[in-house]
Amino acid sequence: MSTRIADADRVLRLCVVAALAFGPVFAAPPASALEIFGLRLFERQDAEEDDTFIGTPQPYTVEFTVSGDDEEIESDLKNASSLWADREEPAAGVAGLVAKARGDYRRLLDALYGQARYGGTISITLDGREASDLLPDVELADPAAVRVTIDPGPLFHFERAQIVNKAPPTTNRDDHVADPAEEGFRVGEPARSGAIVGAGRLASEAWRHQGYAKAEVAERRIVAAHDTETIDATIRVEPGAYAVFGPVTVSGTERMDPAFVARQTGITPGTEYDPDDMKKANDRLARLDVFSSSRLQEAETVGPDGRLPIEVIVQERPPRRFGVGGSYSTLDGLGFEAYWLHRNLFGRAERLRVEGRVSGLGETFKPDELTYRVGTTFTKPGIYTPETDFVASVYGEREVLDAYTRTGVSGRIGFTHRFSEELSARLFATGGYNHFNDDIFGERDFVTAGFLGGITYDTRDNAANATRGIFTELTVTPFYEFEYGNAAASVVAEARAYYSLDEESRFVLAGRVKAGALFDPPIAETPPDKLFFAGGGGSVRGYAYRNIGVETPLGVAGGRSLIEGSAELRVRVTDTIGIVGFADAGYVGAEAFPDFSEDLRIGVGAGLRYITGFGPIRLDIAVPLDRRENDPSVALYVGIGQAF
Repeated sequence: MSTRIADADRVLRLCVVAALAFGPVFAAPPASALEIFGLRLFERQDAEEDDTFIGTPQPYTVEFTVSGDDEEIESDLKNASSLWADREEPAAGVAGLVAKARGDYRRLLDALYGQARYGGTISITLDGREASDLLPDVELADPAAVRVTIDPGPLFHFERAQIVNKAPPTTNRDDHVADPAEEGFRVGEPARSGAIVGAGRLASEAWRHQGYAKAEVAERRIVAAHDTETIDATIRVEPGAYAVFGPVTVSGTERMDPAFVARQTGITPGTEYDPDDMKKANDRLARLDVFSSSRLQEAETVGPDGRLPIEVIVQERPPRRFGVGGSYSTLDGLGFEAYWLHRNLFGRAERLRVEGRVSGLGETFKPDELTYRVGTTFTKPGIYTPETDFVASVYGEREVLDAYTRTGVSGRIGFTHRFSEELSARLFATGGYNHFNDDIFGERDFVTAGFLGGITYDTRDNAANATRGIFTELTVTPFYEFEYGNAAASVVAEARAYYSLDEESRFVLAGRVKAGALFDPPIAETPPDKLFFAGGGGSVRGYAYRNIGVETPLGVAGGRSLIEGSAELRVRVTDTIGIVGFADAGYVGAEAFPDFSEDLRIGVGAGLRYITGFGPIRLDIAVPLDRRENDPSVALYVGIGQAF
C-alpha cells in the first residue's frame, strides 16, 4: 500500500502536533523520524544508520518514476533519495535495504514539502511489495527490484503568511536582516517548507541584531486546506530581554594570555549585543593562527542588569611549525623554499617566521649563479586595536636574472590594519642596500630609504582558488636614493575579477589588469629592482621571469611604466581535476606615462589543475606570440595556487 500524504485530516493532525511540540530547527533527522517544517516527530534509529550493522550485501536495481513533467521536482526527489544516490552499491543486507527504503519515505516527503507539494503520494516497493509493510528478515531477489513511484500532487500557496511580534525597522544598515516576504514567505507565493522555516529564522535574527540576544520562535501554527490547496502559516516570535555584552571570560588557554585573548575578541562589555560582533570576534581569534579551535558561548540567560556574559573556549595549537614548498619552470629552473614558524613567542600570539628560498637550480649549481633569499619576519598582533598588527622584517638576498644580478639586504617596519573583512591597509618604513651588476650600466651601488603604503579591497570567496569576487590593490612607494641623490615615487594598481558561469562554479572566467608608474629619476640612476619588468608564471607566461622590459642595444633594461593583463577560462572537469585556457599580455615603457614605443608581449597557453585542500597544483604550458631571439618556443610552469 502506498504512503498517502494527501489526506487532509492526517496532515492537519501533524500540524497540530507540530504546533504543540515546537522547538528549534534540527539537523538531518534519523531515517525513521518524520520531519515537518524543521521539526522531528516519532524519532528512532534505523539499521541503515547504525554503523555497527553487518549483513550480507544486497544488490538492487531502481526504477524511479515521477508523475508530471517538472524536471526541478524530479531532480530534487532523486537528490533526496538514498536508494537512488546509492544505486551503484549494494545495501548492507536485506534489513539494510528495507531500512533505506523506509528512510526514503521521510526524505522524499521532505523534498515534496520543500517544493510546496502537500497532497502527493509516495510508493516504494521491493520486489513488488510496499516497503512500509516489510519486515527486516523478508526474502528478496538478487538483485532486488526497487520501484519508487511519486505523484507530487498540486502546488500549495500561502493564503496567510503572518509573523506576530515582528521586529521594528532598524535605522542601522548593519542591523538589517532580509524581510521574510522577500524570501518567499508571503500571500500568493508557493508555500515551500523552507520559506516557513527561513521566516522564523529571519524573524528571530531581526530581533537579535537589535540587541535581543535570546529572541526565538515561540510558536508555529501551520494549517493546510486541501480543498483550496492553500497553507495558513502564523509564526509568533518572543524577543526576550534586551541585552548588552557582559564580561568576557576565557577557558582552555595554556601558553596564551587569557586577558589578551579576551581583548582580541573586540567585544566591549556594556555595548549592545550584536551577532555580527560575535562573528567578527570568532574571525579575529582565527586570524591569530594560535588555536586549533575557538568558539564564543553566550550565557544561557540575560542577567537582571541586562548583561549577557560571554565565554571564549579555545584549544591551542603546537607553537612551532615547519613547512617546505617548491616550483619549477623550464625558463627559470627548479626552486625550493622552507620556513620555520613560532606562532606564540611571548603568550600574545607573537609570530616569528624564519624562511629561505633558492631557485635557478638545473641550469647551474654554482652558489654565485643561483637566486636565493633568507630572512625573518616578526609580527605582533593587537597593537592599539585588535585589528592592528606590528610587523618588522629583514632579508638578505641574491637575485640572478637575465637583466641584472642583485646582492643586498633590505628591511621594513610598520603596521597593517583591517578596517573590515574586505578592506585592509598597511604602512611601512623601508630601507636597503643593493649592489647591481648588469651588461648595460655595469656595477652600481644603491642605498634607499622611504615608505610603502598600500590599501587592499578583497571580496574573493577563496584566495587560493577564487571563483567569485574581486581583488583590488593600490600601492604607493615614495623613496630617496642616497648614492645619486634622487627622490622618487612608484605607484602600482592591480585589479582581479572572478565570475562563475554556473551555480557549481565549474566554469569560471578570471581576469587581471595591472598598471604601474615610476616618477622622476632616469633609468640609469634608479635601482633596477625599483623599475618595472614583466614575464614569468605570475605575469606574462611564455616569457622568462622579469625578461620583458625596455629593449636596448646591450639588452633588456627595466622601465618606468607597466601595463599587464591576463584572462583565463577555468573549467573543473571533476572534483579534483581542472583545465585552464589563458592569454597574457604585458608592456613595459621607458617613460612614466607610456608612449607605447615598445612592443606588446603576448603569451597564450593551457594548463592543468589538481585541486587540493590547500589550493590547486598548477601546471601551465605557454608559447610567446611575439618571440624574440632569446625567448623559448614553449615554456612550462609548475606551482601551487592559481596564476592569479
